[in-house]
Amino acid sequence: MRLRILGLIAGFLGLVSALSAQGNKVLVVLEDEADKSKYSQLWAGLSDRGFQLSYQTPKATGLSLFQHGVPAYTHLLLLPTKSKGLGPNLTPNLIVEFVNAGSNVLLTLSSETGVPSAIASLLLELDIALPPDRNSVVVDHFNYDAKSAGEGHDTLLLSSTKAKAGLKDYFSFPSGLLALPHPVGQVLGPASPLLSSIVKAPSTAYTHDSKSDSTTESIDDVFATGNQITLVSAFQARNSARFTVLGSAEALEDKWFDASVQLPSSSSNAKATAEKTSNKAFAAALTAWTFKETGVLKVESVNHRLAADTPKDSTSKAVTGHSFLNLEENPSIYRIKNNVHYTIALSEWSHNSWQPFQPATSDAVQLEFSMLSPFHRLNLSPSTTQSTANSTLLEADFTLPDQHGIFNFLVEYRRPFLTNIEEKRSVTVRHFAHDEWPRSFAISGAYPWIGGVWITIGAWVVFVALWLYSAPAKPRGELKVQGGKGGGR
Repeated sequence: MRLRILGLIAGFLGLVSALSAQGNKVLVVLEDEADKSKYSQLWAGLSDRGFQLSYQTPKATGLSLFQHGVPAYTHLLLLPTKSKGLGPNLTPNLIVEFVNAGSNVLLTLSSETGVPSAIASLLLELDIALPPDRNSVVVDHFNYDAKSAGEGHDTLLLSSTKAKAGLKDYFSFPSGLLALPHPVGQVLGPASPLLSSIVKAPSTAYTHDSKSDSTTESIDDVFATGNQITLVSAFQARNSARFTVLGSAEALEDKWFDASVQLPSSSSNAKATAEKTSNKAFAAALTAWTFKETGVLKVESVNHRLAADTPKDSTSKAVTGHSFLNLEENPSIYRIKNNVHYTIALSEWSHNSWQPFQPATSDAVQLEFSMLSPFHRLNLSPSTTQSTANSTLLEADFTLPDQHGIFNFLVEYRRPFLTNIEEKRSVTVRHFAHDEWPRSFAISGAYPWIGGVWITIGAWVVFVALWLYSAPAKPRGELKVQGGKGGGR
């Protein structure tokens, strides 16, 4: 019994030690089991980070992405194969279903083995186009490795590039050059908001069919040139599942993790020196993002209430009949023109723990207060009075519109390389009750009417007083009778 308890504790600790926010089971699909030795440093790095690796060949009978209707693995790593397909257990439809179920995929390509037609069809589902030639390669005569590229100039050397403004950077490396041998270029569809470029080709690069005669190839045969070409691309589905395409599988091999490379000498770089590649650091960053060790957001809490500066009015009642200063958390009903305070706590998974989320420098998380359309769209700012160890508290204060109905507090945050956040809370906004309108004496415009009322009342009181306390006049008939009697004498 004690051994069973210890086993359960050990299993639990093993799950906790995994660095991915989603899971640690990785299926590696490679052409031949003997190819595993080429990527020993990659496997060692993934194992040290808590991942459980399973190796299969594409056409293995026991290969299955699903078990009992749910994904059998959390992540899938596909290495290049020489066949035109990946077998009946790795069809494009099954891989798409695997992504739709929330799992992540890292796909690697190589112009040396060619791109299977099944892979090209799969990428078209994601709006990623590959050159029609199976052995197409990206060539650059200005940014190549002078030591190993030979006359083909198909081993590209790239320096670290900064992320676009407003985006967080997960893929930069501090020093060295990124070596991409025999890369396959990709062209991303311009209309898809789910696609992002991680590494683009230099402006001097172009695609070329490595099996054709370069003397017969015309400019019209070039599939793409310059920054049109993406060498490493990322697709993040609406369910936040990730699909990464690495155009050079050789970049993950051991020999390129520790290789010494050198740019060609030129007029602008006359003293080019050899330096070590940064492939190992880039591979760690790329797998960390794909397998959700970075860039994963979580909502810790959402709260809304009446703002502390809401005026207290003896004739006004807040929701549920309490005074405005009660500040009840998350009420279901507000009144028009209430001052409201909204807070949301966001955390970001960073390798092994939840950390406070910090948006990019020129970016902001926004709150919408909407019915059919937004009445307010506000930037949330970090709280200066409250904080937690593993989350950032973002807040905003605003006044509810002069419109009653059903409204939503909506935070929808969708950015490249970050999992999606969509948090919606519905509340009722009512109009003023009969006893909540301001009294007439508090309205300056009502003073003439109030004065007229009191003047009328005062005049009536004066009139009544005069009428009550004035002596009645003597009757005229009685005066005539008295006068007649005097005349008879």
